Amino acid sequence: MKEKLYTIPLNEAMDANDECPLCVVKRNVEQDLLDYCLGPGASYMESDTRDDTDKEGFCREHFKKMFDYGNALGNAWILKTHYKRTIEEMDRAVSRFSAPAGKKLFSRSEAGSDSVSRWINEREQSCYICRRMEDTYERYLDTFFVLYKKDDAFRDKVKNSKGFCLPHFKDVVKKAADSLDDKEKGSFYDTVFDVMKKNMERISNDVAWFVEKFDYRNADEPWKDSKDAIQRGMQKLAGGFPADPVYKNK
Repeated sequence: MKEKLYTIPLNEAMDANDECPLCVVKRNVEQDLLDYCLGPGASYMESDTRDDTDKEGFCREHFKKMFDYGNALGNAWILKTHYKRTIEEMDRAVSRFSAPAGKKLFSRSEAGSDSVSRWINEREQSCYICRRMEDTYERYLDTFFVLYKKDDAFRDKVKNSKGFCLPHFKDVVKKAADSLDDKEKGSFYDTVFDVMKKNMERISNDVAWFVEKFDYRNADEPWKDSKDAIQRGMQKLAGGFPADPVYKNK
């Protein structure tokens, strides 16, 4: 299949020979979004982008990553107008608030039943970067199965890959049900289940040998592939890149 612009990131992720190519894709998307929000020529000065960031806000994880990224002035501009909207929303929530009758104000049984709790619950589910990441990731999942169906070379890459982290393994297993016909499903599931079995055992063995290397009797034995077994083992179970350095403004 002739490579197209939208297929390049997936092929590059597969070629990276990482523990999970979809982790590679998501990391790249997230870093692109941090650059978009705060990098050189950043969009935080554009009114339509600020309208969106003011409305959606950011989760704790992405506030932390934005702080670590740098660009104090950019972060301050985003916070300035976001605070204005947040205070307006808080005032509306407080104006509609009525204390639960006959019970302690914030008892467990009443949590989330008042206007203030509902408003904060909604905010906690909203993040400008998370939403755009998930929207883009879903498109890459669609592209993954387009390539799997039409590109022999891509199918070989999947077959010879290191598999996926468990969260992304779940995603491809579920997505296959809607993306492949019955014959394709059988081949796909056989392939990825075999790939995951072999690679979960490979990492398990790497972690086990990492532990054994601390036995004095193995001091002179080679590390084999276990030196980075901890971060790879964590990634395989939960996704992400535990050993990644902080992503900063270039």
